[in-house]
Amino acid sequence: MKVSIIGAGQVGSTLAMRIVESDLADVVLVDIFRNLALGKSLDILDAAPLIGHERTVIGTDDYADIRGSQIVVITAGLPRKPGMSRDELSSKNCEVVKAVSGHIKAKAPDSIVIVVTNPLDAMTYLAYKTTAFKRYKVFGMAGELDGSRFKSIIANGLNVPRASVQTFILGSHGDTMVPILSNTSVNGKPILSLLPKSRIDELVGKTRARGAEIVSHLGTGSAYFSPSAAIFKMLRAVIKDTKETLTVSAYLDGEYGLKDIAIGVPCKLGRSGIEEIVELKLSEEEKNALAKSARAIKDSIAPLAI
Repeated sequence: MKVSIIGAGQVGSTLAMRIVESDLADVVLVDIFRNLALGKSLDILDAAPLIGHERTVIGTDDYADIRGSQIVVITAGLPRKPGMSRDELSSKNCEVVKAVSGHIKAKAPDSIVIVVTNPLDAMTYLAYKTTAFKRYKVFGMAGELDGSRFKSIIANGLNVPRASVQTFILGSHGDTMVPILSNTSVNGKPILSLLPKSRIDELVGKTRARGAEIVSHLGTGSAYFSPSAAIFKMLRAVIKDTKETLTVSAYLDGEYGLKDIAIGVPCKLGRSGIEEIVELKLSEEEKNALAKSARAIKDSIAPLAI
């Protein structure tokens, strides 16, 4: 199994380390800065005898090296800076993702593409349109990260194990993300029966702000440990053909009443990519929030002239 990662920054290199050290696949790490990709690949390989694996990591700036990849992950792009929204990144990262998607189409036409570059939903839509791959083969990482953050914040707020919290977060990977409170529980008990709405709103607000909070503390760059873990979970579901239902940014063609948009929804992932888009039963409030999130994504896509 061969996975190529486009972008050798913090997310891409951490993901590469996770993949090989779990013996999931061999990795090609591609970056326009060849020495960055090469240096990080050598560093990861030097840890192999200590960890105990025989996987390979190739660092390169040559897209020819991604030939034969079953999965290509796009992490390339400019990172967020303090005070910068994901949407402000749109024009800056549009050309990057368009160029990368063109290379993937030419060199790895049979691959599954996972997009990580922000603004996530707009860049996933762009990659889908540029590659012209089947829609079940191009999707983005968002909801699993946002859901993990929500679980962590809930668990910390209630002083319960993180594993006891179940939830889904749909919609955009941004300020209009939609926590599905009707499907959120702690130890099997609905969160709506455990906390007043004001307290839940506070936890939701913290979740929406978590990415920006991390950026503000780091000063340069953004989160990478948790995003790489979320991508890894998606990769494992595809490679191991687990059929897990995970929230990803998927291109919709009528599901949830939405068309011609990439947006976070629960999907069953397996060897062929998205094997089923799972339509949850939503409350009217949640339906309205998802529609609002979709409008925000459409607004972010419009200036890209795709």
